[in-house]
Amino acid sequence: MAKEKTIPKLFLRAKPTKILVSLRKSPKYATILSKEVDCTYSHTVKLLDLFKNFGLVEFEKKGRIKIVKLTDIGEDLAKYADSFLLKLGRLKEKIEKWELILNIFLY
Repeated sequence: MAKEKTIPKLFLRAKPTKILVSLRKSPKYATILSKEVDCTYSHTVKLLDLFKNFGLVEFEKKGRIKIVKLTDIGEDLAKYADSFLLKLGRLKEKIEKWELILNIFLY
């Protein structure tokens, strides 16, 4: 039951979603991910551990360093998240355009 409540909370926040989408491009080190999404290393590692528990990522150890990559399920979710973010961006552009037009006519 607790797991069901955690998943929506996790992916309705920006940084976990950005991490997941960032991993779509290629497997990465946690330090690289944290820099790309402007997140602390410790928070990134906590999120990656959650992702691993949900079966979204897996770690490949190379010496002392772990490379993070998406599982098939993680890839699917990242693809949907990326598409969702693109659509939100387009919606924001339309809203800003209409606000500009309204401001021109109202003032």
